[in-house]
Amino acid sequence: MLRADLDVDPLTAARLLLGSGLTGRGVTATIVEVEAYGGPADGPWPDPAAHSFRGPGLRNSVMFGPPGRLYTYRSHGIHVCANVVCAADGVAAAVLLRAAVIDTGHDVAWARRGTSVREVALARGPGNLCSALGITMDDNGIDLFDPQSPVRLELSELQVGQTGPRVGVSKAADRPWRMWLPDHPEVSAYRRSPRAPVPGGSD
Repeated sequence: MLRADLDVDPLTAARLLLGSGLTGRGVTATIVEVEAYGGPADGPWPDPAAHSFRGPGLRNSVMFGPPGRLYTYRSHGIHVCANVVCAADGVAAAVLLRAAVIDTGHDVAWARRGTSVREVALARGPGNLCSALGITMDDNGIDLFDPQSPVRLELSELQVGQTGPRVGVSKAADRPWRMWLPDHPEVSAYRRSPRAPVPGGSD
């Protein structure tokens, strides 16, 4: 599958990324959990939980395309998180990489995460995934389909997976835009933001 396959809505892109291969600085992994994010209120997928909701800026410009780029940001100013940009160039949408199974390069991943970390937890959670694969803020905007890129993506066939609300968002908190492959202990636990409305009180 090719970059053009990511020129789709964020939910379809999320299903494509499930089961896809990710390579980062000596480690290869299979993506098992993702979250879809849309864009501004005047776009095709308005999403108040997305970084792009208020329109393009210096920080979030990568989210507006082209597809197949990596968008990185810091969560709570500490942990690097990685998103795969999707949709047409100029339209904001991306998929957060939440968890992966490490396939090769376990020793490298353990060196980055700590030898006391259990194997199933090496890339569980978006910050841990980036740490295990050596993804940094300097990777923001790189082309995931360039053979010379330090982080590369190999898309799999479309997966269905299970769905549920996104983790830790306070807006649009009930949307079933988190997807994961069942029977993988690497998938992270669901935690609802304390700032979110009660279940059923959000879209």
